[in-house]
Amino acid sequence: MDNKQSPAEVSLNGAQPEVNVTRRAVVGSMIHGAGLVAGGSMLGLATGGVWAAGSDKPEKEEVRIGFIPLTDCASVVMASVLGLDKKYGVKFILSKEASWAGVRDKLANGDLDAAHVLYGLLYGVQMGIGGQKKDMAVLMGLNNNGQAITLSKKLADKGAVDGTTLNKLMQTDKREYTFAQTFPTGTHAMWLYYWLAAHGINPLKDAKVITVPPPQMVANMRVGNMDGFCVGEPWGHRAIMDGVGITATTTQDIWRDHPEKVLGSTLEFAKKYPNTCRAMMAAILEAGKWIDASLGNKNRMAEVIADKSYVNTSKDAIDQRIMGRYQNGLGKTWDDANYMKFYNDGLVNFPYLSDGMWFMTQHRRWGLLKEDPDYLAVATSVNQIDLYKDAAAMTKTPVPKSPLRSSKLMDGSVWDGKNPKAFAASFKIKA
Repeated sequence: MDNKQSPAEVSLNGAQPEVNVTRRAVVGSMIHGAGLVAGGSMLGLATGGVWAAGSDKPEKEEVRIGFIPLTDCASVVMASVLGLDKKYGVKFILSKEASWAGVRDKLANGDLDAAHVLYGLLYGVQMGIGGQKKDMAVLMGLNNNGQAITLSKKLADKGAVDGTTLNKLMQTDKREYTFAQTFPTGTHAMWLYYWLAAHGINPLKDAKVITVPPPQMVANMRVGNMDGFCVGEPWGHRAIMDGVGITATTTQDIWRDHPEKVLGSTLEFAKKYPNTCRAMMAAILEAGKWIDASLGNKNRMAEVIADKSYVNTSKDAIDQRIMGRYQNGLGKTWDDANYMKFYNDGLVNFPYLSDGMWFMTQHRRWGLLKEDPDYLAVATSVNQIDLYKDAAAMTKTPVPKSPLRSSKLMDGSVWDGKNPKAFAASFKIKA
């Protein structure tokens, strides 16, 4: 992925003998097609970067960034493929990882500088409940929405096609029901638990919950290892394509525009290499803006990330749901306005303190945290708002006025970050 031209890069423009030519062609088409950046700002590509010489120069020019094969790694991958990393004076060395536990360990020991990572994973490590305690940094959000809860075709054949009918089946056909998530403190675990509990199912008492890496979900369902799972795309859609599962709900129906993956690092890395972090964030902000700018760009992105170097699946497993074209595997189709977003005028990317606090409230709810932390103090330490604002200024990305946002979740709960202790204690079903 360093100097050789990858199949993904070739696929954007046809066979090109030289990777830099490909990048120039791609970036040129971006300017004319998507209006990604105003004309003059692209001069950084020719000059080697848009940072000023001297103190703003990235301290570390090669950054090793981990990712898991999921659709929402796209802005990290496209920042590299489109050469936006070099525009800001850094070079992304992308490292495909096998599991979230592997990402956690490599971030902690320095094998990775940064990663496409689950929001709740970083907070789990920060609090010492998702691995050895270490101070972590959320640099920016990478995406909202675009995950799903899948139930097996066997359950669907017995009438369990959503939360209500799942509860009914579990009451009448008593046995051990197994559900999978991708990391114990991660986003998928919290969406799964929230959804089950909203339908009267206690995930800790009424079911067995296991951890399975995202790319292994469909294969495990195929051989009957679980009754349901929560994971990021394209694996929910892949389960439908392969005839092994149906979509019971999307995560955007649990919480519209929910936080999901982030660009994360250790706090030590963020403090030691602030200019490098700004450069990484700026490149990824531009890539996210490019993805969201048009259907054509989304289509091109799907073609790139489907490659075996990245997600390693067929393009048609990716390109439907990123356009908002959904089906549930039972004949129902719909257009979802709340599909996976990578930019959305910067609303995706701002590291809201309330988003970080929400994951801690759920860790507290389910007994992962034994007592209430100082929610605001922890979120303020982890979420690097000042660094993010610098990167936003570099890319002319709008920044919200408040570090807190208000959302209404599927069960009617309103989360605004103002009283996290009371919110954590407010649920009828909890540990």
